[in-house]
Amino acid sequence: MREIQFREALREAMSEEMRIDEKIFLMGEEVAEYNGAYKVSQGMLDEFGPERVIDTPIAELGFAGIGVGAAMNGLKPIIEFMTFNFSLVAIDQVINSAAKMMSMSGGQFPIPIVFRGPTGNAGMLSSQHSQNFENWYANTPGLKVVVPSTPYDAKGLLKAAIRDNDPVIFMESELMYGDKGEVPEEQYILEIGKAHIEREGSDVTLVSFGKMMKIAHEAADELAKDGVSAEVINLRSVRPLDYPTIIKSVKKTNRLVIVEEAWPLSSLATDIAFNVQKDAFDYLDAPIKRVNSMDLPLPYAPTLIDAILPNVKRTLDAVHSVMYK
Repeated sequence: MREIQFREALREAMSEEMRIDEKIFLMGEEVAEYNGAYKVSQGMLDEFGPERVIDTPIAELGFAGIGVGAAMNGLKPIIEFMTFNFSLVAIDQVINSAAKMMSMSGGQFPIPIVFRGPTGNAGMLSSQHSQNFENWYANTPGLKVVVPSTPYDAKGLLKAAIRDNDPVIFMESELMYGDKGEVPEEQYILEIGKAHIEREGSDVTLVSFGKMMKIAHEAADELAKDGVSAEVINLRSVRPLDYPTIIKSVKKTNRLVIVEEAWPLSSLATDIAFNVQKDAFDYLDAPIKRVNSMDLPLPYAPTLIDAILPNVKRTLDAVHSVMYK
């Protein structure tokens, strides 16, 4: 199977869907003439023209609102935020318009829109450009929230998001755009709301999503050297969240560690922990452990970034704790 970059997988997903459906268009800052801030949309202006690949001013609230209005009128916008930190400027349109319009209109106005762009830290970009809002958006009825971790996931999930009749928040990572992975030549779609067991195990369940999957897999490799068998689950989407897959795994392994880049208070890890103890309490042999970022704005200095973010050591410490080692 061929290997392509994460950014190429996203580009293929958008381009393939735009060739199928002329109602789909891409809009955002630098998506056209500059080929995208991260070169995700490279070449798309040449293929689809300026009416379907549209550069905007630095005005997230404005072009997010245009996207919602276009979706209400039968189009299928893909709105790119240069980073989801900037989506805070547009959050009124995302939360109060896109997420609620179907319900408020009694079903008259579905909103088939995708808001996509990078989330989380991207190295030394400091506090205002390094935040994770997956749990914020997942807390909103009416939205679906997808966080891919590989080029394969990125393509299959983005195609599903574009075809979805509901608004989808599609959160990527600046640090992963250059990552390579196997992606089939043929068309495929991945179901939103279905987690993927990427590694079978029997001693502990590791749950994560997005770029933190790298931490989960590295930790599982280290645990295997000590004879500990970790089951690794990639959530893929965090709303809807596939609780049955997690609970079934915990009933087998009896231990759970959740790795998430967001801050700990009201995190997705918190909600997962609640639901597992609610539905699988009698199967747990140890308290559930969460590995989150420290409860601080992300600093600039790389040494402090390493200290604050989830890492393999903290994940291994959590596993050793639930195994009473």
